[in-house]
Amino acid sequence: MNQFQQARNQVIQHIENACQSVERDPATVHLLAVSKTHPHQSLREMYQLGQHCFGENYLQEALDKMEALKDLDIEWHFIGHVQRNKTKHLAEKFDWVHGVDRLVIAERLSNQRLDTQVPLNICIQVNIDAQDSKDGCEPHEVAELVAQISQLARIRLRGLMVIPAPDHLQAFTDAKQLFDEVKTQHARPQDWDTLSMGMSGDLEAAIAAGATIVRIGTALFGARDYSK
Repeated sequence: MNQFQQARNQVIQHIENACQSVERDPATVHLLAVSKTHPHQSLREMYQLGQHCFGENYLQEALDKMEALKDLDIEWHFIGHVQRNKTKHLAEKFDWVHGVDRLVIAERLSNQRLDTQVPLNICIQVNIDAQDSKDGCEPHEVAELVAQISQLARIRLRGLMVIPAPDHLQAFTDAKQLFDEVKTQHARPQDWDTLSMGMSGDLEAAIAAGATIVRIGTALFGARDYSK
């Protein structure tokens, strides 16, 4: 068993244990492998172990990996801050975008998504605990954004993404409450099914609160080398 297989098995077991402790079906929690700064060879190895969903934060790095791994059927998620001048690549190349926090960004993604493609899955990023250092809209802005974004032609609005401050576990519960409140205002409530929250250090609390996607990087790939 190589290091990636062992790491992935441990993360999956961790998720299953966290689900069991709160009587959730593990099938309702999806593992997103956060692969930023890690080489495309590592993604290929992880793919061969059964991991097909990968999250990237940096656009050019992601595009390079897409080219190197174009023979694989990877589901690509962009989880970084979305800049207006980079929406075209996101709209055309990714399956999911987690960091939408303004209507103008959603509009650009919708307009730049190709007619031949299925609608782009997006999550609204919420600054759930008012951190100065974090992107995201404010909780009170979410309902209006949902009403507006739900009308866009080539967008499938799936839910919320949050990155709480370390050890602020109440934020996960607050995010789930907001998610439930807003669902009644979604034009297509059957699509409103995703809470993207929880990372290597806090996935138990995220799952207990209702996370449906956990974003795991370090526990799968090891420490990141930002010097590259």
